[in-house]
Amino acid sequence: MKRNIKAIIKDVIIAESEAIKKLADYVTEEFVDVVDLIFESKGRLIVTGIGKSANIGSKIVATLNSTGTPSVFMHAADAIHGDLGNIQDEDVVICISKSGNTPEIKVLIPLVHNMGNKIVAITGNIDSYLGKKSDFVLNATVEKEADPNNLAPTSSTTAQLVVGDALAVALIEKRGFGSEDFAKYHPGGALGKKLYLRVSDLINNNTKPVVKLDTDVKEVIIEISKSRLGVTAVLDDNAKIVGIITDGDLRRMLQNNNDFSTLNASDIMSKYPKTIDENTLAAGALHVMENNDITQLLVVNGDEFKGVVHLHDIIKEGII
Repeated sequence: MKRNIKAIIKDVIIAESEAIKKLADYVTEEFVDVVDLIFESKGRLIVTGIGKSANIGSKIVATLNSTGTPSVFMHAADAIHGDLGNIQDEDVVICISKSGNTPEIKVLIPLVHNMGNKIVAITGNIDSYLGKKSDFVLNATVEKEADPNNLAPTSSTTAQLVVGDALAVALIEKRGFGSEDFAKYHPGGALGKKLYLRVSDLINNNTKPVVKLDTDVKEVIIEISKSRLGVTAVLDDNAKIVGIITDGDLRRMLQNNNDFSTLNASDIMSKYPKTIDENTLAAGALHVMENNDITQLLVVNGDEFKGVVHLHDIIKEGII
């Protein structure tokens, strides 16, 4: 009789989480030595493996590169057919293998040793060829895979990934890799934009709606409609911001006045509008909008009015 699918999924999640939890017992000073080795190396980190371990190695490389550790993935099978030239004098090589005894690994390891590079093993079999021939061994042993036949790489590859992530995070701490550094490597993603995109970047394509204190209501409506931002700044004769008029202000004017032909901007504006410096991060502008339940902010540089940032500008960049 077929088992309930939900029960199978839960069993897999529990099995893999328990396998990962046990990895903490295998953390020795050798892990610290490996972090120091990579940190102090003047070369790059070369990560290699074969099969599913190669897939994990590729992901580990992506994580390391994005967090400040220059890394290159080299497939073990390709390495012994020409790609060994990727390895430079001071590179550190990490080799990932569950068994540690695959033919490609047995060919590759002596070649790397002959080149004089240090080898770090991430393996589920510390007594394997790889385990015995490497300079450092990081234990990624799991008792069994998550599949019922104990064959499909599941818990073992998850364990390899966790060891790689642990190295990456330890190196982040070691390097003092902060949010500004992270933004440099993630300029196109939402996370990176939160860390580098500024209000000044958002207002470049917006019009700059402005009226004077004595501008009549008809001209105010035209200015707001023209900008399509739902707002205009009100400036005094010294070009300083003295108020703001929004779509909401216009609606309230219509509700409260049967005749508005004699009204001007000073009669309907809201005084002391919220402003934000153009060098503020876009994420900071979003925070101000959320806290004040508004959708626009007047952007300034000192006393100078620079434009308007709208909630839609922030949404468009994927920051929310």
